[in-house]
Amino acid sequence: MYQSVLEVPPMVKEVLDHETFEKARLYQLDKSNFGFWSGLYSQFEMTVILLLGGIPFLWRVSGDILQKYDFGEEYEITQSLVFMLLATVFSTITGLPWSLYGTFVIEEKHGFNKQTLGFYIKDLIKKFLVTQLIALPITAALIYIIQVGGDYFFIYAWLFVFVMSLLLITIYADYIAPLFDRFTPLPDGELRTQIEELAASIDFPLKKLFVVEGSKRSSHSNAYFYGFFKNKRIVLYDTLLEDYAPMNKNDKPADQGQEADNTDAAENTEDKPDEPKDEDQKDKEEKKKIGCNDGEVLAVLSHELGHWKLSHNLKNLVIGQVNTFLCFLVFALLMKRHELFTAFGFSTQPTLIGLVIIFQFIFSPYNELLSFCMTALSRRFEFQADTFAKSLHRAAELRTALIKLNKDNLGFPITDWLFSAWHYSHPPLLERLKALDKTD
Repeated sequence: MYQSVLEVPPMVKEVLDHETFEKARLYQLDKSNFGFWSGLYSQFEMTVILLLGGIPFLWRVSGDILQKYDFGEEYEITQSLVFMLLATVFSTITGLPWSLYGTFVIEEKHGFNKQTLGFYIKDLIKKFLVTQLIALPITAALIYIIQVGGDYFFIYAWLFVFVMSLLLITIYADYIAPLFDRFTPLPDGELRTQIEELAASIDFPLKKLFVVEGSKRSSHSNAYFYGFFKNKRIVLYDTLLEDYAPMNKNDKPADQGQEADNTDAAENTEDKPDEPKDEDQKDKEEKKKIGCNDGEVLAVLSHELGHWKLSHNLKNLVIGQVNTFLCFLVFALLMKRHELFTAFGFSTQPTLIGLVIIFQFIFSPYNELLSFCMTALSRRFEFQADTFAKSLHRAAELRTALIKLNKDNLGFPITDWLFSAWHYSHPPLLERLKALDKTD
């Protein structure tokens, strides 16, 4: 698709100029090629690991490390944590070249990356440490529950995972996300007032309103809300806001630029009458700007709040927990099957290895099917949220916002319907615009 469609099709000429269309095509072509080769490598790596017995090898290495400190086989949970740590280090190292290439070659080439190498490495180390501090204790507790839970351990395991999920959702935005990004309250002004009025009009219990400095990583934009019950927060990326995006600001110092402009203007008015600004210059300045104006931001938030009003997040949570419960139930039925462990090169039956074998490999076909169903459901939810924004009389602003965001993020408007249905959790731009244009 990215190689065959070289000219702007008539159906998208009204939303994309040729220059942006070509940029989007090349960006998506690079991403597609990169995704193909990185996916192929991941498949090759996993195949080699399975054929050469990499998983049992790493388990033995973990045991050897513990034996040096006089920990025997009875310390299965400790060995499981060492195994997890080593596996994470291995995957981080093997994935690093791909991550670096994606960030500093592809994203850099197309103008999205804003990170320095030093910032990237510091961020990578920080993410690794935070992930281990969270994952290792939770994994240890889960293994213990499975080992001592008896015949109905799957119920206790599911309850534990459910509680941990709620806890992480609760603390993530307040305690974890600020470790990586700077969150500041949206200043008082017309936009803040309008957002608060919008939230009040649909009984959304808005408590805090933040702007996150996403521009230090990328010029991609986003907005989301989080929180339980009466404690909701809205987060806007600075790249979403036309008046806040650093890319829209002049690099020249404000006082110096203002003084020079005023002096030139005074001299010019004495010599000649006002002249209209060159139209090409206007177009260039307009194209340089990214983000949405206040009305479009309100339309985007109307869409996001539509997800809350229509209980989409709650429905996803319920589906996820039902799936988790069923998976633990099946795990309980299979975990005692010795042949599963033998097939992967194990003579013993460690609990963590059973989780890896069953959840990652045995459930693989089921996970693909579930992923497709969740993608289809997500697309349906997106259309419903657009319809909700339309019911708030925001259709026109949402339409222009979607077009702007598609341009800012170099989204390619032409998609293969089958590929889109399988991979895209959000409907393509043209489908959303068509739905918005429909009369009630």
